[in-house]
Amino acid sequence: MHPKEAVQENLKAAMKAGDTRRRETLRLMTAAFKQVEVDQRKDLTEDDATAILMSEAKKRRESIEEMTRAGRSDLAEQEQYELSVIEEFLPRQLSDDELRRVVREAIAETGASSPKDIGALMRVVMPRVQGQADGKRVNAIVRELLG
Repeated sequence: MHPKEAVQENLKAAMKAGDTRRRETLRLMTAAFKQVEVDQRKDLTEDDATAILMSEAKKRRESIEEMTRAGRSDLAEQEQYELSVIEEFLPRQLSDDELRRVVREAIAETGASSPKDIGALMRVVMPRVQGQADGKRVNAIVRELLG
């Protein structure tokens, strides 16, 4: 099912159930889809919708870090809830072991051997794990294996 359709179906269910917190989070996701559709004047493909969800999830992760550092656990908890709802619509995320395997394959293909090769390696790995791993996690594993 298209992620946009899945979000809309869940929004209807949340409205019927009276779950205002979930409803508001799903409305934020719907608004993000609509914003891209209006700005780019096109219908979203599944890849476009997944990319939007990944972007929204990344925003939430960054907000959680900032709010935790600022001692605002109440706001961080709300962002964590939103992140958990967004992640329901993302493809299954790769485990660290699966991610390491993908990075090792890319290292073998590109011949990367030092931290200078991180950029080239990231350009090979990121398309392979699109929607299945956050760039920050990928970068950390690339640095670990090349370091």
